[in-house]
This record gives sequence, structure tokens and C-alpha cells, in this order.
Amino acid sequence: MTSNAFPELPIAVIGAGPVGLAAAAHLLERGRTPLVLESGAQAGAAILEWAHVPLFSPWRYTVDVASRRLLEAEGWMEPDLESIPTGGDLVREYLAPLAAHRGLAPHIRYAARVIGVARRDMDKVRSVGRGRRPLVVRVQSDSGVEDIEVAGVIDASGTWRTPNPVGAGGLPAQGEEGAAHWLAGPLPDVLGRDREAHAGRATLVIGMGHSAANTLLALDELASGSPGTEIVWAIRGRSPRRLYGGAESDELPARGAIGTRLREAVDAGRIRLVTDFSVSRLEPTDDGRLAVHGARDGQVLVVDRLAAATGFRPDLDMLREVRLDLDPALECPRALGPLIDPTVHSCSTVEPHGADLLAHPESEVYVVGMKSYGRAPTFLLATGYEQVRSVVAAMTGDAASAARVDLLLPATGVCCATAGAGGC
Repeated sequence: MTSNAFPELPIAVIGAGPVGLAAAAHLLERGRTPLVLESGAQAGAAILEWAHVPLFSPWRYTVDVASRRLLEAEGWMEPDLESIPTGGDLVREYLAPLAAHRGLAPHIRYAARVIGVARRDMDKVRSVGRGRRPLVVRVQSDSGVEDIEVAGVIDASGTWRTPNPVGAGGLPAQGEEGAAHWLAGPLPDVLGRDREAHAGRATLVIGMGHSAANTLLALDELASGSPGTEIVWAIRGRSPRRLYGGAESDELPARGAIGTRLREAVDAGRIRLVTDFSVSRLEPTDDGRLAVHGARDGQVLVVDRLAAATGFRPDLDMLREVRLDLDPALECPRALGPLIDPTVHSCSTVEPHGADLLAHPESEVYVVGMKSYGRAPTFLLATGYEQVRSVVAAMTGDAASAARVDLLLPATGVCCATAGAGGC
């Protein structure tokens, strides 16, 4: 059954980020009414928290096709396709105009946080007649809590609000909850807003992804003009080779350049690399610094700031009363798990995919965008745009379009997939 079963009801889109707004644009094109529910005060609210960070995808891969059609009909001029936007550019030049579009703006509610999704008057256990009931989204706003009937739900809420803890084993390190004073977040604005907190001090960066790399490179730039600035990089593995990447082999040059610059800074001794390090305990020192205890060999790193770029995990609480089929490790849709499993496929791209791999036992409920990857660490906006194009086609009864793949992703040049695990 498609959401055409309730044509009088809107389709809820959770999140007004790039993937959520793309879903809304595709729904409008297919004659369905979106209801975009954004917990922040504006479109792209989460992105503004890392507005200083450049993407590694140029504008060519950053604008959704249906959103482009909406904007161009109003005279919008697309930025230079080969230039690299920052998070702030993405919001200012693309998401803000899209959210303000006269066809889309009336369907967006801000400061509206979804706290639950369910079938009308049916809990998760009941099965008989389930598909004949509309879905309900429970929304919390300044005016209170309300339940809204919808024909379907596209959850594009992302994972920014639910970072992984610093501690090994998926649990917070001992003392982590009381160490907020020293924690800088996954993407501190080292060269801007947070400059004074890092200049002339020792910062420990933990992580093996591009968030860690961006922070390390910003710290390296800061250190060149701020004497006494120390940079320590700790990783759980024994080698940073995967993050160093494919250099000139990467079809996204900005992504390849990140790894190349990071390797140079480590080789030159400007960044101290500590391998095989897992955090067990955080403890303030008598002189006001932070002692970061390793889980092995009694190793301790004493620093002034800790930037934990340890990845993110999906917040599934809002979906507790709908039936999901999740990969037990990654918490992504079960069928998607083998394509994105970082233990066997370390590329930051995967095969393009759509509604068939994203479907759950609960009809008309889809999780898309970064949240669809669960705990897997890498994601491209272009992948999310293809997801919602296919999902909206499926929800509006166009099975042929839903099954079609309309996306060719750039190769990374850094695939470390084992034999038989699939290539880039």
C-alpha cells in the first residue's frame, strides 16, 4: 500500500536540512503535500553549527535536482559548480532560498520537534488492519504537544544531535559526563569562534574521519601563528592510512587534498600521532587540565581541550512504536548494511540505492540521509538526494521510477574493501 491510500493527508518530512527539503521538493513535484517538521529555528539549523567547515563535494554534487527546478523557476542562480561551499555557504546560498520558496515555505514548521511516530490508535504489537490506519507524528513546540495524522513519514533528521561518546566500547568514558568544560565538540571553529580556547594550548583530537581531519588541519594553521599550540591526534587503530586516502586518485579533489595535507603535517612533526589509543577515563588535573587515560598500558594524555570526532549514532527513540528492520550492528536498514559496513568497505561512497533497500516492515516509513546510515561514518549529499527521489516515487505509486538508479557517484581512490566485498 502506498501513501496514495490517504491522499488528503500530508506526508511528514522530519528535518529541514538538504535531504529533508529535497524530499519536500520531490513531493511537491508529484502533487503531494509535504509537512516539514524542523526542530531548529531555520532550515539547516544543525549545519550552521559547523558553518565554518568546507564540504569536500563541490556544488555539482550538492544541489538536488527537484530543488534546483523549484529554485530556477524563481530566477535562482546556481553557484559555480566546481567551487567548494562551506556549511554556511550551503545554508545561505541554497537551503535558505529553498526554504523561502513560495511553494515550499507554507509547508515548513520550525521549532517543531518530533518526539514520536505511531499508527493511529495502534501500538507496535497490533497487526490486524495496521496498514489501513494513517500514521501519527507527535510534535512538541512552544505551544505544547500535538498529534498530527499523516499518510507517511520520511525521517531526514540526521545524527548531529547524537554524537558517539569518547569512551571505548560504545559507552561513555568514566568521568565523561563531568568533563563538559574541556570538551570542544566534533567540529570546533578553531580559527574563528573558538580560537582563544585553542591558541597556545594543547588540544587532543580523537577520530579517524574527515571531521577529525578538518579539525587537525585547522589546528595546524592556528599553530603556525600561535606559539605554544600543541596538537595531539589519537586513533584507536594502528595506522591512519585509510584517512590519508587516495590523494590525486580521488575524484573529489578537496577530499583527496585533506588526507595529503594531514599526512604532511604528521610527517613534519607538527601533529603528534598516538595510535592504538582507546579512552577509558577522563579526569581533571590539579592544575585545571584534563587527563585522558588510555585503556591499554596505563597511557595518559594531559591536554587543555578534547575534540572528540568519534562519529554519530541515530536517535531511534522517536520511531520506537513503528516496526523497523535494522542491521544489528550499524542500526541502519538491514538490507543497506552490507553496502556501507565500514569494517569491510571504507570508501565514503557506496552503490546508489533507493526505496527497495530503505523500506521497513512499517509501510510508508522511511529513514533517509545520514540517519539511514546508522553508525556508519561516511555519507554524501548526492546519495541522500537519490534516496529521497526513489522513496517519494515509491510513496506516490511510481514503482518503475523508484527502482531506477539516477546517480553516478565519484570514485574515492581509497577503497579498502576486501576481495569479494564490493568495489567503489
